[in-house]
Amino acid sequence: MAAQFEALGDFLDDFLELPVLTEGGQTRVYRIPSPSARAGLRVEQITKMAAKLFLDGTEPDEGVLDDDEERDLYRLVLGPVHDDIAAGLSWTRFRHVAMTTMVWVLNDRETAAKFWASGGDPSLLAPNRAARRQQKSAPSASAAANATRSRGSTSGTKAGSRQRRKRGPRASG
Repeated sequence: MAAQFEALGDFLDDFLELPVLTEGGQTRVYRIPSPSARAGLRVEQITKMAAKLFLDGTEPDEGVLDDDEERDLYRLVLGPVHDDIAAGLSWTRFRHVAMTTMVWVLNDRETAAKFWASGGDPSLLAPNRAARRQQKSAPSASAAANATRSRGSTSGTKAGSRQRRKRGPRASG
């Protein structure tokens, strides 16, 4: 029996909605459409190149970016809503919207939501963050065991040790 597929539009996200506090003090939800396949492929190519440069310092292939795309990656990601978003937001908020959208384009909605909630701080995206934080705040069983004082030496070599001094017959005299 052949597998039955749902219509592609029924389960994929064709837009991303991000609520942002604007410069005017109002919260506005920006609806960012999925970029065209061509733009999405270009974003993927650009980020792979950037990752390669970052990781091993190799030179990018010639002609990967044309000048317009190199100057305005955010325009490529945000598409038709770029100008509207840029007009209503401060630089840091605009950048976070664009970067979150890029994470969505390259990954998925769940990954973009994690990036959004992190405020762009990579340390907050590390796996098992809650577990690491809990370990730092609560001493572990081994840490408690290490805090216990060890018994004193029983070898008898310690100077002035009265507990291990041999008591032999006293010489009279």
